[in-house]
Amino acid sequence: MTRQFKIDAANAALSLVEDGMKIGLGSGSTAEEFVRVLAPKVAEGLSIIGVPTSERTGALARELGIQISTLDSYPHLDLTIDGADEIDGRLQLIKGGGAAHLREKIVAFASDKVAVVADHTKKVDMLGAFPLPLEVISFGLVATKAAIEKLCKNEFGLTAKLTLRENAGAPVVTDNGNLVLDASFGRIPDTKGLATGLSQIPGLVEHGLFIDIADVAFIAGPGGVETISRAASA
Repeated sequence: MTRQFKIDAANAALSLVEDGMKIGLGSGSTAEEFVRVLAPKVAEGLSIIGVPTSERTGALARELGIQISTLDSYPHLDLTIDGADEIDGRLQLIKGGGAAHLREKIVAFASDKVAVVADHTKKVDMLGAFPLPLEVISFGLVATKAAIEKLCKNEFGLTAKLTLRENAGAPVVTDNGNLVLDASFGRIPDTKGLATGLSQIPGLVEHGLFIDIADVAFIAGPGGVETISRAASA
C-alpha cells in the first residue's frame, strides 16, 4: 500500500509539469515513482528535459526514454520534483537517505519551483527522528566529527550520535566521492539554527536539512493526497 501512496503523490505532482520544461529529477523511491509516471507522458509527446540528481535516477530516466542532460548545460530549471525522508507542516525537510542530498540541494537551488512528493509516513510534527545525513570528506574525518558534536552540544543542547554510513561492511561513497555521517538526534527544535551552524564546519560538504527550499508538497495517504504550499504553511 505504501508504494501506491508514493504513486498517488507522484501523479499529483504531474499537474505541475508543462511542455518545454527543464525539470530536476530527484532521488529516492518516491522520486523514482515520479520518473515512472512521467515517462508515459513523454512517450505520448510531452517535451521535457530532465536533470537527474543522482546516477541512479539518471539511469532510470534513460531506461524509460526520458531525455536527460546536466545542470551545466541547463543551469536554470523550471521545476524540481523530489522526495523527502521527513517533512513537517512548514515544508522543512530532511533528505539524504539515498546519499544524494548535495546534488539534490544544488538542483533545487537552480529551480524556479521545488515540489516534494511523499507518502504520509514521512510527515512529522518535528524533524529529527530520521537520522540527519551529513556528506563529509575523508580528510580530517575525526576532527570534523568532533566539530559537529561540539556545535550540537554547545549551541543547541543536542547529543549527536554520529554513525559512518556503510553498506556490506564498506563505507558508502557518494556520487561526489565523499562519505556520509548519519546524525541521530531524535528531535531538532531549531532546524534553521542547526542548518546554519552545520554549514560553517569545514569538512562537512553539505547537510540534509532543506530549509525554506520546498514550495509545495504532495503527501499521499489513506485519505487521498494532501497538498501543502509554502504560503499556506507560513
